[in-house]
Amino acid sequence: MNTRPIPSTKEALPVIGCGTWIGFDQRPGSEEYARLPGVLDALFAAGGTVIDSSPMYGRSEETTGELLAASKRQVNAFLATKVWTSGREAGIAQMEQSFARLRTRRMDLMQVHNLVDWRTHLATLRGWKEQGRVRYIGITHYTASAYGEVEAVLKAEKLDFLQINYSLDAVEAGQRLLPLAAERGVAVIVNMPFGGGGLLRRLRDKPLPPWAGEIGCTSWAQVLLKFVLSHPAVTCAIPGTSRREHMADNAAAGAGGFPDAAFWRREAEAIRT
Repeated sequence: MNTRPIPSTKEALPVIGCGTWIGFDQRPGSEEYARLPGVLDALFAAGGTVIDSSPMYGRSEETTGELLAASKRQVNAFLATKVWTSGREAGIAQMEQSFARLRTRRMDLMQVHNLVDWRTHLATLRGWKEQGRVRYIGITHYTASAYGEVEAVLKAEKLDFLQINYSLDAVEAGQRLLPLAAERGVAVIVNMPFGGGGLLRRLRDKPLPPWAGEIGCTSWAQVLLKFVLSHPAVTCAIPGTSRREHMADNAAAGAGGFPDAAFWRREAEAIRT
């Protein structure tokens, strides 16, 4: 799998990770829970490390912590989660809970989820970063209506990461936010690389175009991930899944080369329609 440098440190980060929304919100003993160790096995086998969660995602943090502890693979994971509440003390309490659920003493990345009370939480996180409790700090959002505020925070604050939605059918972030992140030296994690799943569902029964093999793709999921990773500002994409075979398929998109912008200008519209 390809890696890309985190601008603030030049640490190499694998370009495909795993999101845990919905898929990891499972209870031990269920059939769905029993499938999840295979997801992490496929991620690590392909060279991936990034696992992204949030206290907003039900039991996902707890499930991730349990699975990593059971497999003794914590050392392989780049753990990213979020703070999603208002107020300094409430934020600290929620983040401490995330540390406990993920069974870690140091978080690789802590993000302010959807910019909720971001000034308060960034102040706390800067102190924790100095203490070594978190390695990187960032902000997240997932909807174009918030891009104005995201842009303002990017311009005003020193951040390590931006997590934002970007996909072949939702390209707005690529017009201003991704170039701004690159200019500001901020790594970009892309959530919703399949456009929330709607685009992938529409494409699933269509034959792959002849050029898919030429860019190293054997599935529509890989095509959509190649599009996201073709943007030079993108550091990592985190498609969510609860199935080993889907994780392996997604991870394969992180290998090989990535088409240039001219290629996608020629082909993207045909995929969208």
